[in-house]
Amino acid sequence: MEQIYVTGHRNPDTDSVVSAMAYAALRNALGERQYVAARLGHCSDETRLILNRFGFEPPLLIKTMRTQVQDLDFDVPPILHEAATVNRAWSVMEEDKQISAIPITDDEGRLRGMLTAGDIAGFDMETITDPTLRKVPLFNILSVLEGQLLNETEDVVNTISGEVVLALPQGTELPPFRQKDTILICGHQPEMLRQAVEFGVACVILCQAELPEDIRAVAGKTCILSTPYDSYRAVRRIFQAIPVGRIARKEDLQLFHLTDYLDDVREVVLQSRYRSYPVLDSGEKVVGTLSRYHLIKPRRKQVVLVDHNEASQSVPGLEQADILAIIDHHRLADIQTKNPVYMRNEPVGSTCTIVAGMYQERGLMPSGKLAGLMAAAIVSDTVLFKSPTSTARDRSMAERMAHIAGISLEELGREIFSASAPEDQPVQQLLFADFKEFHIAGHNFAVSQITCVDSDRHLARKDEFLTLMEQTKSEHEYSMMLLMLTDVLLEGSKILCLGGEDTFQQAFNVELKDHEAFLPRIMSRKKQIIPMLSALWG
Repeated sequence: MEQIYVTGHRNPDTDSVVSAMAYAALRNALGERQYVAARLGHCSDETRLILNRFGFEPPLLIKTMRTQVQDLDFDVPPILHEAATVNRAWSVMEEDKQISAIPITDDEGRLRGMLTAGDIAGFDMETITDPTLRKVPLFNILSVLEGQLLNETEDVVNTISGEVVLALPQGTELPPFRQKDTILICGHQPEMLRQAVEFGVACVILCQAELPEDIRAVAGKTCILSTPYDSYRAVRRIFQAIPVGRIARKEDLQLFHLTDYLDDVREVVLQSRYRSYPVLDSGEKVVGTLSRYHLIKPRRKQVVLVDHNEASQSVPGLEQADILAIIDHHRLADIQTKNPVYMRNEPVGSTCTIVAGMYQERGLMPSGKLAGLMAAAIVSDTVLFKSPTSTARDRSMAERMAHIAGISLEELGREIFSASAPEDQPVQQLLFADFKEFHIAGHNFAVSQITCVDSDRHLARKDEFLTLMEQTKSEHEYSMMLLMLTDVLLEGSKILCLGGEDTFQQAFNVELKDHEAFLPRIMSRKKQIIPMLSALWG
């Protein structure tokens, strides 16, 4: 079952995180179990406080929606241990003609090599000029010959080595073997057999013949096997007893991991000559093989966007994913979809207000913990209903959720905003906790917002903020960068502005002093800051 990720925007605030969690929980509760809540960045202290308050863990962190190897319908062929026989590998390829290569692994399932039909054919040709077996496990030989061990040698034998010799009727009395390291294959040839065991060859393979008892008694160190195959087939099959690990290709292996991105994989495949590539998991264990045709039509990740509909604020690689739905309360922006999607955009102060309404529409009451979580998100995003984005519906839905959870909204608000932005945090963490960039009428700029109950404590670090803002503005080539210190008690925002000072002063009819100004009753980036700048720029 393919997962569907529900995610808010980058640098997520509480509403973004909770609305993703609540929407995924709603769909799962209605029987669609593939929905997974996700986030695109670090949870702020405020969000963690709220999650801990109601007993929830932060959702899954994802960094991209780019298509990966794990999104492909790659092959899962049989994977052979390096000790398996060549005969077994050939049988696998005969059973499924679509298999172009077999991964060879060790005891832990880690890649040791790749074996193709070409590797087997090449090895088979080499046996013509070098008909020698070197330390081939006895079990392998018995397996490929469907044979039996007819005697126990003086020393227990685990492997067999020697030149493979076929004993044909001779026109001379000289035996066909000249050294003890010989594997003699013969039929019903008692005299030849007697000479071999008296000479002490390493192994004798009897083809469709019985072992005389008198010869068994004098076999000594010679290992004697029997097989139902005739001599010619026994000669051909015995070389198939070689462990596949010995002939598999081990050098210059090109492999991929499940997390590798398709764009990168394509580049490698186009520049290489192999037909099949092993795929490994995070533990370096083989999970399948990848071929060129798998790259033609990959499965795209599926995603639901909540609390945003702007590409610059969404997950990287979104253009490679399928957007199934958008639930938001911001202005319509620039995200384009491949197919028609479910779109719900309402002029309320919190996305959680919309999601809570969806619970009501579907006749599903959230649990007390989840209701409390949604109430906290609404309180956070509406700044305890003091934000100009707040509506009567936000208050009504928050009160309903609070009633289910058995909590007080006022006490919850005080708890949230007194701990939302501790002044002892690094300025980088404070500045980027709720940071969004915008692209409007050819202007690229960013607005960061910190909601607090004592803005003066943060302004004491003004120089630190301005230094980091200047650095960020330069790195991203922003024309303007703003920091909103939204003070719940003052019911307004203290602004730090870098770049575009004349534009800012004109838009808000205020004078900046050392990059600083106070905007009474300005508490919403979405409904007050962005619209004013957009109107000025046309």
